[in-house]
Amino acid sequence: MSRSSQTDPELTHRLTRRGMLGVAAGATAAALLGAATTPATAAADSAAATDSALAGRGRPVLPPGRLGIQLYSLRDKVSTLGFAPVFAELEKYGYDEVEFAGYTQGSAGPITLARLRRLARDHGLTPIGSHVGYYSDDPNAYTFAQNLTKVLDDAQALGLKHIGTASGPFRYGSTVDAWKRAAEEFNTYGAAAKARGMKFYQHNHSDEFSFATDDPKVRLYDVLLAETDPDLVFLEMDIFWAYAGQFRFSKRPDGGPAPFEPLDYVLEQPHRYPLFHVKDGVSDPSNQFGYRMVDVGDGDIDYKKFVSAVTRLRGERLAHHWQTEHDQPTESFTFARRSSAYLHSLRENC
Repeated sequence: MSRSSQTDPELTHRLTRRGMLGVAAGATAAALLGAATTPATAAADSAAATDSALAGRGRPVLPPGRLGIQLYSLRDKVSTLGFAPVFAELEKYGYDEVEFAGYTQGSAGPITLARLRRLARDHGLTPIGSHVGYYSDDPNAYTFAQNLTKVLDDAQALGLKHIGTASGPFRYGSTVDAWKRAAEEFNTYGAAAKARGMKFYQHNHSDEFSFATDDPKVRLYDVLLAETDPDLVFLEMDIFWAYAGQFRFSKRPDGGPAPFEPLDYVLEQPHRYPLFHVKDGVSDPSNQFGYRMVDVGDGDIDYKKFVSAVTRLRGERLAHHWQTEHDQPTESFTFARRSSAYLHSLRENC
């Protein structure tokens, strides 16, 4: 049985109350979406909730109010339905926050940032962050390097606390000096964001854990950490890609061992990781990344261990935001629903 078949009875109770308070919005979403949950999946969820009610004891691993989703995972639904029905579904699934990957994502018709912020608020969702490009050859591109002021203006209009990029610091190459140069630019963006009450962050993929081409004993991610100001530049660890990096780069180019544990990076400097991408994978050594991406709870990444280790640190339980994501979900609403249910079901051992 899939681990994500578990359901949290407390979440079930909370969502039932949410549904009673927001029945009009839910009815509108249902009309637009059709049968988002089939009788079969509803019966399965009900059975799982009964099982979990008997077994679910201990403090929830997931801190209250800190579950979000990267909207890139739902880009197909946003493009066909628009933001309002998507937000209505996320509210039903128990999400608290959303992270943007662009402010239209192909949604039908134009939408203002003020309207987008209002829609999120109306569905109990807090816009927590956004991904913007790092640089472009186009001087008019919507990136940090080309249009920093506009990027920050828009983030402020949405009320974001974080504004970042999913681009790697490879603008000038893969040498140590190239990453130092990129780090200095990140410091500039971080200072500008801080002046407006926001945090600038970088989201990793697996290549950030590779080695400098001019010094193969140096891991590039370590250069980024060392050369960026910890008060100005923050990190959003994509946990799936970090473990893919572990699979790919636990040996130096000369074959010498260079093991690392992604969780250790966080535990050593927890304040630098306000955001996480919670993305799961099944171990698959035949895959170039070592994992095959699946819905959260269906894979081999131990999220009970990872989230607990971070939130048990003194003063850190509510200091982080956990965004579910799947790059290519089979069915995006199903992914969002099942991932939320699984994470809410996790309990710390008594």
